[in-house]
Amino acid sequence: MNTPDLLAARYASLAEDALAKPLLSPSDLDSSYELSDDGSYGLEVVKDVLSSSVSSVSEEEASDSSMSDAEKESTEFVDPFPDFQWQTTEEPHRSRRMAILKAHPEVRKLMGPTPWTFPLVLAVLSSQLALAYTLRNTSPSHYSFILTAYILGGTLNQNTFLAIHEITHNLAFRSIRANKMLAILSNTAIGVPYAMAFKGYHIEHHKFLGEEGIDTDLPSRLEAVILNNVAGKTFFATFQILFYALRPGFIRTQKPTLYHLYNFAWIIATNTAIVYFWGWSSLVYLIMSSFFAGSLHPCAAHFIAEHYLMNEEEAVPGSAQDLGKETTSYYGWMNILCYNVGYHNEHHDFPSVPWTKLPALREAAKEFYEPLPSHESWPYVTWKFITDPNVGMWSRAKRESKGGKIEQGVWASMARGTEVELEMDSEMTEEEEERAYASDRDDKIKNE
Repeated sequence: MNTPDLLAARYASLAEDALAKPLLSPSDLDSSYELSDDGSYGLEVVKDVLSSSVSSVSEEEASDSSMSDAEKESTEFVDPFPDFQWQTTEEPHRSRRMAILKAHPEVRKLMGPTPWTFPLVLAVLSSQLALAYTLRNTSPSHYSFILTAYILGGTLNQNTFLAIHEITHNLAFRSIRANKMLAILSNTAIGVPYAMAFKGYHIEHHKFLGEEGIDTDLPSRLEAVILNNVAGKTFFATFQILFYALRPGFIRTQKPTLYHLYNFAWIIATNTAIVYFWGWSSLVYLIMSSFFAGSLHPCAAHFIAEHYLMNEEEAVPGSAQDLGKETTSYYGWMNILCYNVGYHNEHHDFPSVPWTKLPALREAAKEFYEPLPSHESWPYVTWKFITDPNVGMWSRAKRESKGGKIEQGVWASMARGTEVELEMDSEMTEEEEERAYASDRDDKIKNE
């Protein structure tokens, strides 16, 4: 409240007091105030009263202005039970994909499998099995075992998780069956059957991003209430791999397929062989590596960085920056270890573009991506998530249904210096949609 408003309020208060207590006089408060000959207390008394009021107001204002920004921030009220950010529009990637294809049709040449995924999967799997063999006679409680599992095993198994993510979009081979078999093989290093269950949930995550009851990447309200503090967020960041593994079973169960059975049988067989020939320490190493890969590990920060709302700049409602806020990219060096998963806006826009070509996609359509916010550091994301009271489990965008269509012109207007036609096709065919997500529907796939 500024000074004039404070003065007006003070004068009104003084007047009310005077009317309410007519028997109270200035001389009752201070004997120096004596009646004048005409029965009044004189102008000097009024001046003293007003001066005292102004002085009081000025002191209050000065006290307020002297507060540091940190003190003001510490006194701000933080709602202990906020709500998710509910959206009324569709997920942003479908419309931006169409706008980019209209502006840059050459992007289609980037789509399709890359030959680099298969040898990389074999190299990482071989490395993990070699480390498991090396540690076969080491106690899992020994510091060298734990450090190896965290530093090397956690990094290699995070790479394995993301290899399965890449293969889920059928980007290792052209054959869908071959991709599934490679995903199951890669799953060996994780120690828990995971690949085929992940496939179904992840394609839904792309198609129904943010939709309550379908996108199992979203935290539930119960999680948000219980974990809405530093201790809770630390617990979540430490055990997030378990949340992602168990949450789908409570929100949206899958119908098992033959490939789920293959996945389960393969992991049971390989785990049994590892224990029989090398001992329990080797299997514990693989499972411990998987835990660290989804815990407080630098590479694991991508789980939070991808879709939690952490941008401090307020976007204009309805703008491209506002509509695209629920996915954030990271372009740092740690992408080398993680199949370029940091290029997450690019990946959601074009799931059919393999990890090796995501930087080329960003370069080709940079006018669409450069205006969007991005993370500078994955480890800092984890730190901010845990310590910032304004960021937490509630910091996710949700929608109750698919939502209203986003006009492609929104993205075109954001793309500086590009000549993008605003009269674009408003719909994609079902075949184009499936191709865009690089997904598959077993009941409709032919010529396997």
